[in-house]
Amino acid sequence: MNDKLKDDDEIEIDLGKLFGIILDRKKIMGGIVAVCTIIAMVISLIIPPTFESNTLVQTNSSGKLDISGASAAMAMFGVSSGASSPTMNYMEMMKSRTVLEPIMDQLEDITPEQREKMTAQGFAKGNLNIENVKGTNLINVTGKGRTPEEAQMISSAVVENFLKLMTEMNQSSQSFMVKFLNERIATAKKESDEASEKLEKYAREHKVYVPEDQTKAMLEREAIYNKTLGELIVHQQAASAKIEAVSSELGKQNANLAAYNVADGDVVVALRNKIAAQEVEIVKLEQKYTEEHPDLISARAQLTSLRDNLSQEVAAAVASGTVSMNPTQAALVQAQAMAQVDMAVAKASEEAVRAQMEKADADMAQLSEDALAYVKLQREAGIKNEVYVALVKQSEQSRIQATMESMDIQIIDKANLPIQKSAPRRKLITLGGMGIGLVVCLVYGFWLYRKEEM
Repeated sequence: MNDKLKDDDEIEIDLGKLFGIILDRKKIMGGIVAVCTIIAMVISLIIPPTFESNTLVQTNSSGKLDISGASAAMAMFGVSSGASSPTMNYMEMMKSRTVLEPIMDQLEDITPEQREKMTAQGFAKGNLNIENVKGTNLINVTGKGRTPEEAQMISSAVVENFLKLMTEMNQSSQSFMVKFLNERIATAKKESDEASEKLEKYAREHKVYVPEDQTKAMLEREAIYNKTLGELIVHQQAASAKIEAVSSELGKQNANLAAYNVADGDVVVALRNKIAAQEVEIVKLEQKYTEEHPDLISARAQLTSLRDNLSQEVAAAVASGTVSMNPTQAALVQAQAMAQVDMAVAKASEEAVRAQMEKADADMAQLSEDALAYVKLQREAGIKNEVYVALVKQSEQSRIQATMESMDIQIIDKANLPIQKSAPRRKLITLGGMGIGLVVCLVYGFWLYRKEEM
């Protein structure tokens, strides 16, 4: 066979002659292949065995944004990524120093010098594989170890340490809000009791115990205003606490972050005014209809829609100014901006409701002086009592929220104890060594061919 090949430099190769040279030195060529194969086999035997253990977990897929969730935790521990969903954020947090360093301390086959040089990033790269299962809210945590027990320990400890981290972070981030609410509850309770005492004292002194029908109707109307005003006051106080908590987390993340105040934007102000007007409309409807009336249900649905539109507008406004931030910073800035807007909306709604209440007060001019004073005291006591009740509800909701968010991850499959090694793949390594030997033989044969041609 005298097939010939030509390259771009007009070099001719007689393949028959080349293969003849290789066959003439088949012992040498066979020795080269054998040596490469043996070296590969020895390497495969020297490489420490690797076992893999898997833990499957499910995350909360609600995607809600809150400083007590993954964003706050990532800000606290300096974890940042291009991920935006809770599931992807959790995957990044599992590689943080807080989660991995306790595991690194448990490794038995490393020296103190090796442990000192070991980093969480390097450990995650060599001993962990964390994957999102086909775009779902499932995370597969694969731990790699030199023994089955070590692999199982790594896989299980990553999830356990992460759950502990989430619990601590939720408790920490909620403690500010709960502490604030508890302080306000004590103050509101005292103010409510004082207002009730004033009303009782006035009733005794002026013998106004059972109001007339006209006065009673006005008191019922006042009760609706009181309830709405109490809730709006608490919304403002809660928003203030939220702003302080988020600002604190932003300070830990980066003290030089720019402030994004979108509360005064034209679109936001327009929506804020619509929400305030809708709050007044609902108060009017509550005075005429029961909770099940279609008009009242429709009005509340419209209020919910307006609030959703406001949230979307704030998110869009913040996103346009935070494109250079990592998702953690952007999430905190958005939470801060939303809290600022919530406070502005609550203030505007309170002013609108109070203005409507003042208009309704014109009817009270027909009452006697004693009845008028009684109604005013009743109003004061009612508002302060509603503030107290709303604060208690808000405090309980905060505690429940902290507990629920601590359960954002649920273990589906616990870490298994692997039986078979995942690495090294000795047969594949041996075949690779044989392939390298064949390539070396071909190169050696070509060199001999060129040498004879010269």
